Amino acid sequence: MAPDPGATILTPAQRLSWLRLIRTDNVGPATFNQLLSRFGSAEAALEALPDLTRRAGKPVRITTKAEAEDEMAGLARYGARLVARSDADYPPLLRFIAGAPPLLTLAGGAALDWQRTVAIVGARNASSAGIKMTRLLATDLGAAGYTVVSGLARGIDAAAHAASLTTGTIAVLAGGFDKIYPEQNIGLAHDILDAGGALLTEMPLGWEPRARDFPRRNRLVSGLSLGVVVVEAAQRSGSLITARLALEQDRDVFAVPGSPLDPRAEGGNLLIQQGARLVISAADIIDTLGSADPARTSLFEGDWQPDLAAEAAPPSDSDKSRLLSALSATPMDVDELIRQSGLSASAMQMLLLELDLAGQIEWSSGQLVALKYL
Repeated sequence: MAPDPGATILTPAQRLSWLRLIRTDNVGPATFNQLLSRFGSAEAALEALPDLTRRAGKPVRITTKAEAEDEMAGLARYGARLVARSDADYPPLLRFIAGAPPLLTLAGGAALDWQRTVAIVGARNASSAGIKMTRLLATDLGAAGYTVVSGLARGIDAAAHAASLTTGTIAVLAGGFDKIYPEQNIGLAHDILDAGGALLTEMPLGWEPRARDFPRRNRLVSGLSLGVVVVEAAQRSGSLITARLALEQDRDVFAVPGSPLDPRAEGGNLLIQQGARLVISAADIIDTLGSADPARTSLFEGDWQPDLAAEAAPPSDSDKSRLLSALSATPMDVDELIRQSGLSASAMQMLLLELDLAGQIEWSSGQLVALKYL
């Protein structure tokens, strides 16, 4: 893997500051990027946070240097490491998704091809036919030189990993590196590392995965991949969330058809009706991805970044009121918010930072923002 062009490799002190910032309460990837854009460095952002969160009316707890050092030492004991998006071993396709994690925890994967990747996802309560199809697809994709990505769940995910152990597989975790879920797949996780595969997560050590963490994981599964294959999935399932995220990230979506009488086939059949590529063998996937450019950066849209060429005065309370009036529970493009509110890009960034740190807004697809109703 090659480093991000033009990126600055972090010093140990800078890496520690990045870790402190991303682990601070209410600082997600979008907020992290805006803090860096506004203040120039993680160190400067950490210094500005106390005043910034007081303005937001909800001070947040900032991760201490000692806590960040403890996490790094803990990762080393597990044989894992922190990878920044400027590092050579940061997954190249992941750089171009909106909300890409500034830091990842990564173990293994040094010999994998991270640019020729296919995700295989599906039902946890998979049928025997679904498991067999998954094994065939993963085996043939691996033989064709593709690395298989999945989420280490029961059923289809586990079958995809197991079938691609010798050719290369990446497991994306919803929790911390020391909190592998489900526990029954801890042995499979060790097998993946022993075979030269990789385990990856954006969550801190000790993090027990919650229901809302699985969609976050799913965006990484699709973001790591050129395409996503859905083998079996109910209509309301995490696999369909992964497929939707893949479309937002300009990845190809494939689905294996199934019997209309089997609820586990409803999601895949629906995807095919909506335009997903029908799959009956790995050749259907390989033929499509063979012409795909792994560096389709011109088609990808990253996080919103304001033009801060001219420094403006801090936004006023009336500016905040105008923004809150323009926001709703419906996700809205930031540029449209600027047009509707009449605020400058600089004022908009500061206000969104304040609201984000106070836990009042949420981002989707990196460009859209909505009020969060608790």
